[in-house]
Amino acid sequence: MNLHEYQAKQLFADYGIPVPAGRPAFSGKEAVEAAAVVGGTSWVVKAQVHSGGRGKAGGIVRADSPALVEAAAERLLGTCLVTAQSGGRGLPIGAVLVEEVRPLARELYLSAVVDRGSARVMFVGSAAGGMDIEEVAAASPEKIFTCKADPAAGLQPYQCREMGFALGLDSERISNLSRIMLAMYRLLLDKDLSQIEINPLVLTDDGRLVALDAKINVDDNALFAHPDMAALHDPSQEDATETAAGQHGLSYVTLDGNIGCMVNGAGLAMATLDVIKLYGGQPANFLDVGGGTTAERVAAAFKLILSDAKVKAVLVNIFGGIVRCNLIAEGIIAAVKEVGVTVPVVVRLEGTNADEGRRLLEASGLALWTATDLDEAAKKAVEAAQ
Repeated sequence: MNLHEYQAKQLFADYGIPVPAGRPAFSGKEAVEAAAVVGGTSWVVKAQVHSGGRGKAGGIVRADSPALVEAAAERLLGTCLVTAQSGGRGLPIGAVLVEEVRPLARELYLSAVVDRGSARVMFVGSAAGGMDIEEVAAASPEKIFTCKADPAAGLQPYQCREMGFALGLDSERISNLSRIMLAMYRLLLDKDLSQIEINPLVLTDDGRLVALDAKINVDDNALFAHPDMAALHDPSQEDATETAAGQHGLSYVTLDGNIGCMVNGAGLAMATLDVIKLYGGQPANFLDVGGGTTAERVAAAFKLILSDAKVKAVLVNIFGGIVRCNLIAEGIIAAVKEVGVTVPVVVRLEGTNADEGRRLLEASGLALWTATDLDEAAKKAVEAAQ
């Protein structure tokens, strides 16, 4: 789960990480009131969406008067912002963040992420922070510095100092950086976060290190233990189909192809996508219906798949271990009748009572194509989609 910038910065402030003076606003009038509370003579109005690259997409506006703050907020609020990181989808702007503007001396990059390969919390830093950090990482990887915290010992002060040296900071600023990194580490552990990103971490003209931006990702699996974090969820920023899938206990990811996929088991689902690609097809989604497949879950899955107008065929690939294949076949038949599926459906069943399940499908009188293995099923699905 992602947080908005203003939500992340409130957490930063709670943990002692310096942030600019700022307040969220949900209308032009509130934006003017926020500017008055923040103080100063110049502000920046920042669209609150779950995406990076907002500045390049016109989602961050500088305003040098309260009237311009109001105008910027009203222009942004209620619209959708498409960024280089939003996958071509416009994200609705329901709030803006009004912040003070301060002169900057340097822009740095700093993040903490759960590195699953090493089973460690890894800090990533660069002296080349700012909007083009992705390009820096690709073109000049030697400018990226990392350190990993031992889970038993935790993040150590010497590691913070090494990061400060790598970023070219003096002794006083290294002390400030150490406090920020240790606070980030506590925050990540306390709230079960998967990532904290500050881009940029700026050195102001008066020598302070300040988190000018804030990005936080929360581990969805830990939300049950953090109702305060779960309350920050904004479903408007997510794919509507993926949100609906979550309500049915289904794991769904929207893709760009035209072959809908319904599979039980994440590993089998990934393999199914690979084989579809192998035979020249394009998957429209990743959909794991789980091990305890029922007729109700199958019907819900069909509805989700067919909500995508691009889908021209559906491939169902089910391994019947816990649930017998004949019961799965009955569920598929019932779901196809209930939903009114109008595109070809290819079904591959394997496992307990697979032969009986295939006989039920073939005798149903519905437009269901059966297959005995994944290769055959993928070939038929690609052919049907074409």
